[in-house]
Amino acid sequence: MRIEWQIGFWAAALALLVLFLWVFSGVLLPFAAAFLIAYLLHPIADRLQSLGMNRLAATLLILFGGLTILALILTLIVPVLSHQFAEFVRALPDLLNNLQKLMVSAGGKVLHDYAGPLLQRFGVGTGVPDVRASLGELAGQAASWTASFLNSLVTHGFALISLASVVVVTPVVAFYMLLDYQKMISEVDNLVPPRHRPVVRQIAKEIDQAMAGFLRGQSLVCLFLGVWYSLGLSLVGLNFGLLIGITGGFLSFIPYVGSLIALVVAAIVAIVQGWPHWNLLAMAMGVVIVGQLLEANILSPKLVGDRVGVHPVWLIFALLAFGSLFGFTGLIIAVPVAAAAGVILRYAVRRYRGSNLYSSLPELHVAAETGLLAKKAADQQKIIEDR
Repeated sequence: MRIEWQIGFWAAALALLVLFLWVFSGVLLPFAAAFLIAYLLHPIADRLQSLGMNRLAATLLILFGGLTILALILTLIVPVLSHQFAEFVRALPDLLNNLQKLMVSAGGKVLHDYAGPLLQRFGVGTGVPDVRASLGELAGQAASWTASFLNSLVTHGFALISLASVVVVTPVVAFYMLLDYQKMISEVDNLVPPRHRPVVRQIAKEIDQAMAGFLRGQSLVCLFLGVWYSLGLSLVGLNFGLLIGITGGFLSFIPYVGSLIALVVAAIVAIVQGWPHWNLLAMAMGVVIVGQLLEANILSPKLVGDRVGVHPVWLIFALLAFGSLFGFTGLIIAVPVAAAAGVILRYAVRRYRGSNLYSSLPELHVAAETGLLAKKAADQQKIIEDR
């Protein structure tokens, strides 16, 4: 088959896949979540099989254990978390209003006591009232935007997810996918032409390593950070510590984003709650910073490793792009697609560098220069002969 036909075939297949995801994105959520669950848990099922348990019993055991853990979470954590979330939304206007007053007061004091004399030495007016007004306006706009965002999240956020389909359909689909996981992989492998199977299997192995390293490893990192942040912030007495900690741990799936949000929100709450003392702020910042240091120096190198090959910028772009195109389903498939695209792109670069197109470029350049020199020499010889 000519290379043009191969490119056209895969481009058409990619276009059909994107169209399918876009058309059926509203109903694909439980199936995408089920496939992700089956992918994450199938090594456990394989391990149980190697210990002598058949596949059906291993799948039932995993499903029962997962549902038990989910029930415990729904019973013990979700009520407290929902209560803190409702209290946080209710207290947000007062929190931001107090923060605005503190910002204006502190900014005015700094300008009046420190920056004012320095500016006067250079013959520049302090403009303290104008700066205070600007700070107050900026804080007010930030408060209004944050309140509107949270209100939209509470009002419309749950409309993105059909809870009935996720709760009911996802466990059933995940059970069958986990049960038949090896058969599905075998069927896909049989569809690959035999002459291409070594290359396809190698690419699939690299994709599996990237996805497994990131999904399983980063999930454990998120779990640890969620527990660390929520327990630490709650123990130091920070209001909404459980909510901030679990949210920061969950968003740590995107590198640096979860820790940054936990740091900023914890700092805001600690400043308003502990003012004018700084003890609470120092302890809250200590919890977040220690968690980030553990994640960067111990957890990520051990659990995620360097073999993932998913750059944070590429991951953030994939999450934003797929979330915008396909909604919540896009957020679930963004990471596997980003990992697969990275592996395929690196394979394409390797093939390009090993091809004649890449290796023959210097030779073509030398040949062109040689031909040009030969042409100049011939022209000069002709001129001499004409003379």
